[in-house]
Amino acid sequence: MAAVLPYRDINVHSSPSHYAFSSPSSPAAPTLVVDRPSGDIRLHDGKLLGSKRVTSINGILGVIKLRLDKYIIVITKAQPMGRIKGHMIYKVVSTDFLPLRERPLHDPDEDTYLTLLKGLIKASPLYFSYSFDITNTFQRQAHADPSTPLWRRADDRFFWNRFIQTDLIDFRGGLGSGYGHRQSAGQQPQVDPYILPVMYGMMEIKNTSIKGNPLAFILITRRSRLKAGTRYFSRGIDESGNVSNFNETEQIIILNDSASGGLGGFSGNSPQGATGGNAGREVQVLAYVQTRGSVPVYWAEVNTLKYTPKLQIRGVESAVSAAKKHFAEQIRLYGDNWLINLVNQKGREQRVKEAYEQMVNYLVTSPVDSVEGTKITDEKFHVIEPSQTQTSYDRLHYIYFDFHNETKGLRWDRAQLLMNQLEQPVLKHGYFRGVDMPGDTGRVEVRRHQTAVVRTNCMDCLDRTNVVQSMLGRYILSRMLIDLGLLREGENAQDDEAFEFLFRNMWADNADVVSKSYSGTGALKTDFTRTGKRTKAGALQDLNNSITRYFRNNFADGPRQDAFDLFLGAYLPSDGEIGSQLLFADRRPLLIQSIPYLLAASIFFVFVGSFTRRAPEATVWPLRLLMFIFLAMAGASFNFIRNNGTLYVNWPKLNRLPWAVESVQEALSNVQHNPVVGPLVGNKHERGKSDARLLGLEEGKKRRE
Repeated sequence: MAAVLPYRDINVHSSPSHYAFSSPSSPAAPTLVVDRPSGDIRLHDGKLLGSKRVTSINGILGVIKLRLDKYIIVITKAQPMGRIKGHMIYKVVSTDFLPLRERPLHDPDEDTYLTLLKGLIKASPLYFSYSFDITNTFQRQAHADPSTPLWRRADDRFFWNRFIQTDLIDFRGGLGSGYGHRQSAGQQPQVDPYILPVMYGMMEIKNTSIKGNPLAFILITRRSRLKAGTRYFSRGIDESGNVSNFNETEQIIILNDSASGGLGGFSGNSPQGATGGNAGREVQVLAYVQTRGSVPVYWAEVNTLKYTPKLQIRGVESAVSAAKKHFAEQIRLYGDNWLINLVNQKGREQRVKEAYEQMVNYLVTSPVDSVEGTKITDEKFHVIEPSQTQTSYDRLHYIYFDFHNETKGLRWDRAQLLMNQLEQPVLKHGYFRGVDMPGDTGRVEVRRHQTAVVRTNCMDCLDRTNVVQSMLGRYILSRMLIDLGLLREGENAQDDEAFEFLFRNMWADNADVVSKSYSGTGALKTDFTRTGKRTKAGALQDLNNSITRYFRNNFADGPRQDAFDLFLGAYLPSDGEIGSQLLFADRRPLLIQSIPYLLAASIFFVFVGSFTRRAPEATVWPLRLLMFIFLAMAGASFNFIRNNGTLYVNWPKLNRLPWAVESVQEALSNVQHNPVVGPLVGNKHERGKSDARLLGLEEGKKRRE
């Protein structure tokens, strides 16, 4: 049975009563009709009369319901990125929102929702393919049924637009109580080609060669949609076992396949041409998968406008159930888990390290600890292994590596110490290797499985994690090439300078994409990743990124978190009258709102007074008195903001964070008890009216999937 694939070309017709979607390359296929303004979905055989063609689109991203209207989000432009085994991969470049109401309604909340969603989609690296499942690793694909519709094969974790495809998926399944459509008549398999799964992450495909052997080198990172969010507003684990900033990275080489490769020419030192296009040779795929994710306990970092947020560990024992769910899924999907923890063993990060180790001790049977120290650090390695195998959780193997101490002074080569520790398990559990079966069947003969995964984390799962993952990727790549006979024992892929340059830059690009998605800026120390040495320009770029991260994490990530929650279905806007809620209005007391403006005005007056020319006969003391007054106001305002920083953080306003609400309430209480400012702010509230609502941190409705 032939696979059911999404349509590559869709025409959109519009009328006051409906939108109609049809594929000109499949004229016999039914037209998908979305009635206006109800959003009811149906299929129609043949063409609909009375509608005019609006545009051609690359696919339907999904349908989303906001407060006042429903919108169909369509992909209007996509950029080809390269081919994997002949299947073209595309990146979403632009989208459009089609309102179901003929005359769209507006209110401040609806307009803010649209602004958030459009900004998120525009900034997101979204990829899709009409014929290849980019949400699954090659190993998982090898065991999937290729006749199943593409969206059904997609990995639910990395099916980024899964929530906004709910209308189409429910209609396809004949469900009548979905996200806004009426009862349909049973299963509707003809809807399958209209459902297009999209992945959020990083994708680079390059034609290259190593030691004269041509191949395609591919790097894919898939970001999970479960507990997705921003750096300080999404940490740790949730009750369902999902961790923040979970990413799966797959490094792939394909040999003897003329249908794989990028679009940007040839990178390497062998003649331009096909990727190992040697007639008669087997097309081989070798892939290695790594993961990263936040430390799986309940913990948070509370923004206070200080450079280093306030760390909270919210219990380890209470998170055991959630951690069990998380690792049960990880073991089911990947096999043994080697947990590499890179946080600092001293200072504020020490509590996170100890909480993680305490969690592992809860999970494994009769844990046995071994600690190895050096002159540099008392705890270079800390390994936790089960003494006996009794439960599935005994497939967890914990290794702590004191990354910052060991690599102090830019001694990045000392990270190789961790690789030496990992070498034996990595070799034992191997990598995926598959060979195409004869004929155009899409089937793969699996010659080797990867039976374990290395799960790496630091505090953010960004900069330190990037270094370790690229190091492991380089090691396993050399091992693959040695096993293939393309390199001799003792040789390394990095000996080929042209390929090493390509390898470094692809992994640095990956670091930047993952970092920008979570923290808002590119990764730190990528000059070393790209060139192998630290530079003054790189240090300045790191300074710029660090400053940018500070301002984004405190003042811009709240709206970004709201956008994630809206798009992914973690928050459902409620119906209501126009202007009835004003969720995004600033409800802080006016005095608290005015302090930053007083600070800016005071600094401005002092600055102008200091540099303004005065006539020789002019009286000086009134101006000096005013300058001293404004200088005192500036100092008092700055001190107030510094001491009550949580009141000036731009928090998410759709789903309130419990620890954020606690911190805000504490700050408000301190202000209300201040003998000078308290009477101006007021310390009496209506019964039942929380300080959280005062700050616009209304509880969002959480969608239970």
